[in-house]
Amino acid sequence: MMNKLRLSSVFLLTLIVAAVMALSGCSGGKSAAEVTPGTDNNSSKSGGGKDEQVTITYYTIDSEDRTFVEKLVPDFEKEHPNIKVKVDKAPYEQFDSKLQTLIAAGKSPDVTSHYGYGGFAEYYNKGMLLDLTDLIKEEGFSAEANNIPDNLIKIYTVNDHVYGIPLNMYVTLMLYNKDMFDEAQLPYPTSDYEDKDWTFEKMVEYARPMTVISDDIAKTQYGLDFFWSERDNRPLYFGADPYSADTWTNGGVPSETYFDTSKVMAAYHKLFDLIFKDKVSPTSEWSKSVAGQNGDPFVAGKIGMSVGGSWNLAGANDFPFHIGVAAVPWGGNDKVRSTLYVDPLFILKDSKHPKEAFEWIKYLIRADIQEESIDLSGGNPPVNTEAAEAYYKHFEGIDPQDIKNVYEGAVKYGFESFNHLITNYSQINDMFINEMQPIETGHKTIEEVMPVIQKKVTDIIKR
Repeated sequence: MMNKLRLSSVFLLTLIVAAVMALSGCSGGKSAAEVTPGTDNNSSKSGGGKDEQVTITYYTIDSEDRTFVEKLVPDFEKEHPNIKVKVDKAPYEQFDSKLQTLIAAGKSPDVTSHYGYGGFAEYYNKGMLLDLTDLIKEEGFSAEANNIPDNLIKIYTVNDHVYGIPLNMYVTLMLYNKDMFDEAQLPYPTSDYEDKDWTFEKMVEYARPMTVISDDIAKTQYGLDFFWSERDNRPLYFGADPYSADTWTNGGVPSETYFDTSKVMAAYHKLFDLIFKDKVSPTSEWSKSVAGQNGDPFVAGKIGMSVGGSWNLAGANDFPFHIGVAAVPWGGNDKVRSTLYVDPLFILKDSKHPKEAFEWIKYLIRADIQEESIDLSGGNPPVNTEAAEAYYKHFEGIDPQDIKNVYEGAVKYGFESFNHLITNYSQINDMFINEMQPIETGHKTIEEVMPVIQKKVTDIIKR
């Protein structure tokens, strides 16, 4: 977004309303407002007086697309001389555990988001979040005045009490390596979500000529990496519901799960066939050997197509090859092809300075700061409607219309991420990672592992 233009508020309002409709059920999504409430937290702690200098802590992920906020702190502190901001951070995999440790030790951060495996439902049901309703009234805060459609606020509203202010909205999309496509003489995939010819099978067909397997790791490359949401969520892409429908109206607690059913296991077979049968996708060991423990082999130029969250676009201007953006292909679910990730900012209930923390939140969602954040982060998608056009035009060499198409389509066919809506999700996710590893390495079959997962996920939910 080197040339910062503004997106018409009409377009983005339409997009955001579509997002909320997706989250609330019109296209399969569910609003967090449908989560059965836990105990409301009506803490009315006040921060220090205007002349008293206080320090608030902002807790985030230790990655460049998040820690850029450190560059925003000096200007914020100039505007608010009575507030100092300390940025605390942790790796993604350690985010939830460190947060729980900080809270248990009486060192709770003031502001954070569900940046780890756990999500809003889990934080809310554990009583971790401050009810922002009174603060919003005291400060005269409104979504409209801050260029955030009110419907987005409602995602984090329970029984008319507000617990989060949206900051960013991510979708699922496909990134592709144009250089590898050109070398294989393949047409670029479409950004149009209504193109019925763009299917999962077509994607696999495209992946084959881009796959080169060699004893020389430097020469090996694969046509596809498919990371559609978290492991438990992926059967949904193929039309297999792993959790019962009452999950979204029962406080994020499903009455039933279906991980050992033939339909869900058939969906997992399609995914693991990409690695072991079609051989167009890499094993986790190969990916780690090429890109490191937490690296991305797509960024290393070794993957033709990569399906994942739109945060993967952050830093795309620095990739050592030409990239494009495409729609996630049709996979068998006519309603769901994208996982949606709306990131809000929370004030934790143990914050000693909630008013000052709210000033930090208001600053981060301001239009000029959201535009600045796009550049500083490498391309985080803003929630502020005034900053949207800058996001679409930020990525060099990518047609802004393609990004618009992908966002609009991903929202239309979107479902809010399970990790935001299911309680105790961090435990569920850790279990899935551990139990599915033998499948990912080829040491166990799906039929051996899924009954174990079914029992363990049931036990976690009962707890």
